Amino acid sequence: MGFDTLIANGTVIDGTGRLRYAADVGITNGKIEAIGSLENADATRVIDATGLIVAPGFIDMHTHSDLSMLDDQGGDSKAHQGITTEVTGNCSYSPYPVGPDGPESLRRSARQRFEWDWTDLDGWANHMESTGISINVAPQVGQGSIRKAVRLTENRRPTPDEIREMRRLVAESIEQGAFSMSTGLTTAPSMYAETDEVVALAEAMAPYEGAFYVTHARVWGGNHVGAIEEAMEIGQRAGVPVQFSHMAIIDPRAYGSGEEMVGVIERARSEGLDATYDVYPYTAAGSGLAQSLPFWVQEGGEQEMLRRIRTPEGRERTLADMKKGHFGDLPWKLDGAVIASVATEANQDLVGKNVEQIAEEREADGLETYLDLIDEESNQVGAVFHNRVESDVRYFLSHDLAMIGSDGNAVSPTGVYAQDKPHPRFYGTYPRILGRYVREQSLMSLEMAVRKMTSMPAERLRLRDRGRVVEGLVADLAIFDPDTVIDRATFEDPHQLAAGVPHVLVAGELVVHNGVHTQARPGRVLRRGG
Repeated sequence: MGFDTLIANGTVIDGTGRLRYAADVGITNGKIEAIGSLENADATRVIDATGLIVAPGFIDMHTHSDLSMLDDQGGDSKAHQGITTEVTGNCSYSPYPVGPDGPESLRRSARQRFEWDWTDLDGWANHMESTGISINVAPQVGQGSIRKAVRLTENRRPTPDEIREMRRLVAESIEQGAFSMSTGLTTAPSMYAETDEVVALAEAMAPYEGAFYVTHARVWGGNHVGAIEEAMEIGQRAGVPVQFSHMAIIDPRAYGSGEEMVGVIERARSEGLDATYDVYPYTAAGSGLAQSLPFWVQEGGEQEMLRRIRTPEGRERTLADMKKGHFGDLPWKLDGAVIASVATEANQDLVGKNVEQIAEEREADGLETYLDLIDEESNQVGAVFHNRVESDVRYFLSHDLAMIGSDGNAVSPTGVYAQDKPHPRFYGTYPRILGRYVREQSLMSLEMAVRKMTSMPAERLRLRDRGRVVEGLVADLAIFDPDTVIDRATFEDPHQLAAGVPHVLVAGELVVHNGVHTQARPGRVLRRGG
């Protein structure tokens, strides 16, 4: 028996939750051909996995790598974690469909270098694969992008014609391979959709086997339980499974109420709804500053928002509403809002500082400074928000219904985004769980952690050929050292590759070998039902 690659002397954790066992793994033509005692087999390449775990490649259930991997095709920040598939199109955003006004409203950064030559998922997928990518991408379609495509950026109900067109765009994207439709119900214009509108769009997915609804929900102040209840209602009414995104509690008044929140999902499951959630292991979030502005300010799109805050009347009204709180009545914590990225060189020195610090340096009011930064950067300003507590993170991570999603991008330490200070989740989510929460704190078993990273998301996506170490499946594999795997990225210095993941294979091809990225590009865009 001969193999292209033989992984010898390793310990297999197959992704199902089953206890680990010693075995060799033989790979031929990109698939797992044999598992067992293969010491006498011939192989073109042998990887000695003595002391290492051989696991399915990790499937990151919640990412925003839709465009970042067109600039950083190697996906270094994710590949070095053992991630072999990025699930994109989350929080209502996807870089498709493109409406009659073109792609400008869908661009995410002024620094992006690629040529935008697509209008739908097929075109984006072809572009992605033509550039060559190191890890796989599993796309979803964003409801906010669909609203933009029909020029529905105001806070109003859609007309019957707009509903029909949006339903058509949902179905078209699902037919082209999107796994689900996502909402971002605290972001414009997604947040202007009432429950009935979301149900109508989700119903358009119901005829397609496996298609599901994924939501960044309406986590306004005092609405942590209500946000989950709305998500479950949408799934039940539309007849589709539900994935609740980045489970967390950001309202200090609700800290400690995780059991009540997950209870909503458990009750929905007892009534027959297929519902789960994802979570990341940090006490901070990341988004644009503008997401916390009053809802009316963001109506009509980015340029309308900027026009409003640049007029004396609009600025005065905006500040008056900001003083009441954000996301409803949540109190501002400006010393916890740390600038992660800016567009201009003039403000580059602000990256890494919090808004309160910047206000003090400018001898200005904190909320006025917050608004000034959005104005100065033409809304191209991202931040990390320290707004949750460790005990809640631990509860959500350890629950049986939780899978893992980083909410981060695949980037490179030397790429387009190198001057930013992104959330360390870009680089550290998976090794942080394996090192900190499994090895150091025993929050869960290693087998259970791997299951949350592999077979659980594969089941949600109906990826029948990935997510487990089983003969006949695609050889997407992460080989890591359980004694040394750990995150190195910090909030102060996030561009630090993870440690303890020496080998990563995508479709049997080494993307990371002996801890070094090989620059191989075996990744592809996966499609629903494919």
